Amino acid sequence: MVDYHAANNQLSAGGVQTYMEQENDWDRDLLLDPAWEKQQRKTFTAWCNSHLRKAGTQIENIEEDFRDGLKLMLLLEVISGERLAKPERGKMRVHKINNVNKALDFIASKGVKLVSIGAEEIVDGNAKMTLGMIWTIILRFAIQDISVEETSAKEGLLLWCQRKTAPYKNVNVQNFHISWKDGLAFNALIHRHRPDLIDYDSLRKDDPVTNLNNAFEVAEKHLDIPKMLDAEDIVNTARPDEKAIMTYVSSFYHAFSGAQKAETAANRICKVLAVNQENEQMMEDYEKLASDLLEWIRRTIPWLENRTQEKTVNDMQAKQEDFRDYRTVHKPPKVQEKCQLEISFNTLQTKLRLSNRPAFMPSEGRMVSDINGAWHTLEGAEKGYEEWILSEIRRLERLEHLAEKFHQKAAIHESWTDGKEAMLTQKDYETSTLSEVKALLRKHEAFESDLAAHQDRVEQIAAIAQELNELDYYDSASVNARCQKICDQWDVLGALTLSRKESLERTEKQLESIDELYLEYAKRAAPFNNWMEGAMEDLQDMFIVHNIEEIQGLITAHEQFKSTLSEANKEREAIQAIQAEVQKIAQSNGIKLSGANPYTTITPESIDNKWEKAMAMVPLRDNALQEELNKQNSNDTLRATFATQANAVGAYIQAKMEEIGRISIEMNGTLEDQLTSLRDYQKTIMSYMPEINKLEGYHQLIQEALIFDNQYTSYTMEHLRVGWEQLLTTIARTINEVENQILTRDAKGISQEQLYEYRASFNHFDKDHSGALMAEEFKACLISLGYDVENDKGDSEFARIMGIVDPNGSGAVTFQAFIDFMSKETTDTDTADQVIASFKILAADKNFITAEELRRELPPDQAEYCIARMAPYTGPDGVPGALDYMSFSTALYGESDL
Repeated sequence: MVDYHAANNQLSAGGVQTYMEQENDWDRDLLLDPAWEKQQRKTFTAWCNSHLRKAGTQIENIEEDFRDGLKLMLLLEVISGERLAKPERGKMRVHKINNVNKALDFIASKGVKLVSIGAEEIVDGNAKMTLGMIWTIILRFAIQDISVEETSAKEGLLLWCQRKTAPYKNVNVQNFHISWKDGLAFNALIHRHRPDLIDYDSLRKDDPVTNLNNAFEVAEKHLDIPKMLDAEDIVNTARPDEKAIMTYVSSFYHAFSGAQKAETAANRICKVLAVNQENEQMMEDYEKLASDLLEWIRRTIPWLENRTQEKTVNDMQAKQEDFRDYRTVHKPPKVQEKCQLEISFNTLQTKLRLSNRPAFMPSEGRMVSDINGAWHTLEGAEKGYEEWILSEIRRLERLEHLAEKFHQKAAIHESWTDGKEAMLTQKDYETSTLSEVKALLRKHEAFESDLAAHQDRVEQIAAIAQELNELDYYDSASVNARCQKICDQWDVLGALTLSRKESLERTEKQLESIDELYLEYAKRAAPFNNWMEGAMEDLQDMFIVHNIEEIQGLITAHEQFKSTLSEANKEREAIQAIQAEVQKIAQSNGIKLSGANPYTTITPESIDNKWEKAMAMVPLRDNALQEELNKQNSNDTLRATFATQANAVGAYIQAKMEEIGRISIEMNGTLEDQLTSLRDYQKTIMSYMPEINKLEGYHQLIQEALIFDNQYTSYTMEHLRVGWEQLLTTIARTINEVENQILTRDAKGISQEQLYEYRASFNHFDKDHSGALMAEEFKACLISLGYDVENDKGDSEFARIMGIVDPNGSGAVTFQAFIDFMSKETTDTDTADQVIASFKILAADKNFITAEELRRELPPDQAEYCIARMAPYTGPDGVPGALDYMSFSTALYGESDL
């Protein structure tokens, strides 16, 4: 039978005073139901006799046999193990009332409130009051001490029944009345603890009388549980009496209390193993996420470090578009993964500390610091790659402009040199008259003047070719070949010019007359013609600018050129006047001109034609410069738009960074309130994302317009992106810190007031609001909390504490480390010794345990987890298949390797 003495002696008077107040509120009205009254009479009578027989007596009629108080006092002595006051042996009513009062006083001394139950009613044989009193005794001495997973009494007994019957089909225990009518629940309880007594699979749900009789008979015969009810009493009642069922079921609970201890031990082991399995899964998830992120960084960095040059601006702009996709599509998810990795690492370390496990050390190269280092390398390569793309676009743009200019000048020069070698090698002066020779000499002098004027163009062509080579132009070979051909031809023309001049000068002595006017015309027409060609070349020259100042400079130069046109036109008219004077002299002297001016090929018509062409190019140049000015004005507006948005975003990010710094220090309310506030604050921050996207849009327009500088703001898109990422990471880390504090509070049982006290003490000594205490600040904080760390002995104690809160010797103590230390000082956790003791219970006090015992007592997955990790037992008392649970338990807490 059940021994209630130990449980009863552990209850203090103050602790039981409010014991099961709902159950004490006994429903006496329902007792008037004849069926329920019958069930209670039978159950309570059997329960009382199960204890009275220890004293060699019993009762037949529950309301009659307790009237004199003698057997009532005897019942209380048996179930409590205590001696009551000496009963009175008289037969008078007063003696009976005194005996019953002694029994009721003893019940009240155990903290039980007896509502409306008096000694006179018991002495008078009041059945309702007598049954109520017995139910109160049953609650106090048979049900109150039942406890399952922090639930007690009725709830604990119901949870115990549900746990034990959960694996059985057709059993669903939800209460203490109709859930027991078919008898399967009683049979399941017996079969769960003594499967040798019940053939459960042979039972049928539609035969409740057989099921109930089978369970009651087996319990009475093999478990020493008296039969308290008849099967018909339960089956023939719509709703069996709850108190009768609870009394009967409590007898089963106490009969199997030894098995309950084993279940408690199994639950402790399950809890420890569940924590270990969860931590191992988090470690595997961290390793995989870290490996994937590092692999992505490893693949991405070579792409960012690739400096293969392209041949055209369009090709480089394609690379720029790929880089923009990387920044906006591929990188943001990796930023989130990196942030999640840090959060997972911090959460895992917190859980390991809370479960008294060793800190997690990731595989080599996968530490958070390693990932941060790789990320820093990635961002360095990213910044260099973007700068290189922009510089390459500038370089290629410059190259294309220079190549176009080179080919344009080369074409003009080649057009001018066409036929010059043939002219310089002809021997026309050998058959010419003296005047013709003089004319040829003067013509040659004009050619020399023209040749000297073209020297500057040849030098420009060579300089452009040299610059193209220095800028690594992809088609430098063809440029060099063309430039070399022009230079070689120029050297030949120089040599031929010198040779012809020498020949003409030898003949010049024989020539006497020369047409001075033709000569003057030629001398003035040649440079003017060359000036016009230069002006036309300048008017057609391509230009590239990047800001308003540059285009305004070109416009100013063009206006200066136009201001010289008046003087140039006077020179043209003067040259044309020379030709008119020749015609006048010839007409006045009857001279028949032979044709063209012998000293030059430049005719008045060609001068006028070139002048008209040059004048037609002036307005075209005006329009081109104006269009470029409009473009630069538009670019400047785009700069200002971007700068306005960038300055607003930059100020917002800076303000929020400062604000989150204050919030993390000044947060009030419960941790859950703080967490809710932080998450709401995070949503507020994320609501600003459209402004960031708007700025990205402006930045894209800036890049598409090839704008490379912005004097209106000091912010760059890269700076703002990094600031935004840092802001999101900071708020995520702050939320994670509060979540970890909640984990610490819940796991360690720290009250909200203690957390407030710890936070207030920490913030008081954190003078610089850095979120960490230096050694002296931490020492002052400990002194304020009552720690003796000031004298010589205190120095060694302080060194010990610093070794706990600052194992890396950084000299600073974070708030999380401070909380962990204080929680360890004020709370208790599972230890290796406790787990070993639990395994010892499951092993029936043996120094080893078998796989069969583990599978019987633990859930399947955790049983297999233990079997796979436990080493074979090598002690002398071992049996085949014995497993060493002691080394396994110590390994769970980091004291040895599995």
